[in-house]
Amino acid sequence: MLVRSLGSLGSISDGVPARVKGLIFSLAFTSLAVGYLIVYITGYMPEIGYSSGSIGLLIGVFGLVPILTGIPFGVLSDRKGRKTLLLLGSFGISPGLFIFALTNSLSYFLVSAVLLGLSEAASLTTWNAIIADQTDMESRTRAFSLSFVVSTVFTGLGSAVPFSFPFLEQSLHLDSITVHQDFMVVFSFLSLATPVLLWSLLRGYREVISPRSVEKGSQQKKSLRVLLKFSGINGLIGLGAGFIIPLVPTWFFLRFGTTDTYSGPLLAVSNITIGLSAIGSSRLARTYGQVQSIVMTTGLSTVFMLSLAFAPNAALAASLYIVRAALMNMASPLMDSYLMGIIAPEERGLASAINSIIWRLPNSVTTIAGGLILGAGLYSLPFLLATGFYATAIFLFYMVFKKVSPTVGTVVEASRVVQSVEA
Repeated sequence: MLVRSLGSLGSISDGVPARVKGLIFSLAFTSLAVGYLIVYITGYMPEIGYSSGSIGLLIGVFGLVPILTGIPFGVLSDRKGRKTLLLLGSFGISPGLFIFALTNSLSYFLVSAVLLGLSEAASLTTWNAIIADQTDMESRTRAFSLSFVVSTVFTGLGSAVPFSFPFLEQSLHLDSITVHQDFMVVFSFLSLATPVLLWSLLRGYREVISPRSVEKGSQQKKSLRVLLKFSGINGLIGLGAGFIIPLVPTWFFLRFGTTDTYSGPLLAVSNITIGLSAIGSSRLARTYGQVQSIVMTTGLSTVFMLSLAFAPNAALAASLYIVRAALMNMASPLMDSYLMGIIAPEERGLASAINSIIWRLPNSVTTIAGGLILGAGLYSLPFLLATGFYATAIFLFYMVFKKVSPTVGTVVEASRVVQSVEA
């Protein structure tokens, strides 16, 4: 099955421009490091005495920084170009990781969260836009699917690293803290490969920055109206997800006593499954359309989300989580491609920023709340809350965008649909 999926990966990349492919694969190094960092924070830190509230705070700060900086970075991306901002953001990952390797102090971890949040903001406001700028409608969904597959698979591989730690600790006679921090140093240096490769690939890339005009200003207002509807609905998903998704390893530790030796590989299997399942995203979109495909996959995922609230053991919970994650994230490249297709090209950086902010603001707040809920021993409640918000968002998304396709004139059509729904 894996060999067949990897063969399908090659078919996804057909028609994707060579430079775009290179950009996508250059992020593999950072994705490996981020995968390890996720398990370090949510799986390992509870083992060394950090409360779920502290972990929720750390993740919340990481999410809040892009909220505060996203719009300025988005405007800068659209008006001055995306290359420099993307390069600076990718370079900021390494020092952020290095802080985790040097200390176990929450204060320093929060400083790292700010730095990593700035890097994330730079990426969020440039990455989707720079891919969309170099692709046409036919190749765009393929490019976003390939990007999603590479990111999630390599993030999964990074999450799997702690599975080897017990063997290394026993063989090398090292304690757990030393092994965890030494690997953080390794990933800190490894992540530097990404900005080097990005610089090489973008060195000869000339960006075209469109000046503003009265006609474009009118079109941009229509784009903004559609964007706010899209982002507002997407924000409901972010709000629901925040209660539990970033805290799943913490939930496994508190609910079933599962350490990062096992929750890390669980995230790895989940991410790899997510990545491989997303190979079918573009094919699904061609068969049923983007909106219908998004609704189908996210709707089925919500059913599995609800079932997690009642899982009696870690094995069943892990299986349900993997299926839920695969279904939910099949829609991710479709939504990225869809949004970039209904927004004016010269507004894509700002659109990415606004969409991210509206998703992350409630997500950051509810992650903190989710940590407190888990700390109170209410292990089913976060899943129930998430299910409610997911179901509401999916229904609204279908009602507003069911007749909107990312083609020429889409923004005007979408504005009319939004107005009719409001009426």
